Amino acid sequence: MDGEELTEEETALYDRQIRVWGVDAQKRLSKAHILVSGLNGTAVEFCKNMVLAGVGNLTLMDDRPVTEDVLQSNFLIPPDEAYYSGRSLDELCCESLKDFNPMVRVSIEKGDLSQFDGEFFDKFDAVVVSCCSLKIKKAINEKCRRRPRRVALYAIECRGSCGEIFIDLQNYTYIQKKSDGTAECQLKYPSLEEAISIPWRDLPRKVSKVYFAMRVIERFELSEGRKPGETSISDLPLILRLRKELCDAQSLSESHVPVSLLERMLAAGGKEHPPVCATLGGVLGQEVIKAISGKGDPLKNFFFFDTADGKGIIEDISNSSTS
Repeated sequence: MDGEELTEEETALYDRQIRVWGVDAQKRLSKAHILVSGLNGTAVEFCKNMVLAGVGNLTLMDDRPVTEDVLQSNFLIPPDEAYYSGRSLDELCCESLKDFNPMVRVSIEKGDLSQFDGEFFDKFDAVVVSCCSLKIKKAINEKCRRRPRRVALYAIECRGSCGEIFIDLQNYTYIQKKSDGTAECQLKYPSLEEAISIPWRDLPRKVSKVYFAMRVIERFELSEGRKPGETSISDLPLILRLRKELCDAQSLSESHVPVSLLERMLAAGGKEHPPVCATLGGVLGQEVIKAISGKGDPLKNFFFFDTADGKGIIEDISNSSTS
């Protein structure tokens, strides 16, 4: 691979992982620049994993203040009000992450990501978004897709005991290991807009119920102008009415969106379960490393996790032109 060689210090520090994915993969990772907008529990777990893996640059965006819900799932911030009072999440997390690996350049970017123009995204290899509405996620996804160089988009959502990761690698080429050697493979990913616009009746027969529940709650938040976490169990009657409307329109049985699942998601409010965050953050870190290195079969294009059954489920939700 062209580019600067790893220093002796980097080679020594990353020796174990170099033995797993090779020097070239580590060099690609050490040159990569990742943007994380929205520092929820899953995003924080992901940031920790990427810093320990040796990503070159990590930029954080989240100027929200610290709350009790944040402290429950963000292990980077000590529960000492004297320490975090008056400081933003990105400032606090940046300070802590630098201690994990001084060789990684961790910085913060102020502002509203949805208001940045397309050129802002050109310096990043991957963008991870959370803590924002579906409308904003779709807008950022489209900005990434319009760039001359591929900018991968990862959208994460954690609602209590359930979580979801969406991945858009656009047109992606990678090396797949086979029994008789290796082969170059290509995948075409749909945008978030394209993926969630696929009629429910056209989806695989056993799509995770978490997928449908996420879409129902998202639609409710969109119609009410709310952000994730602002919806609660008191909204259940209205959400059940919306569930019926959507299922009727999509010719789908309401049993695909169980009331018990919606109740669990809504009861959490803005709270996250740390074990779910750790699971999603681990999967997300693994997928970003695979995408940057070009090694390993990438996940396409949704990952769901529910503590009720402890299963992680991968779903390829694509139309015929992108499958």
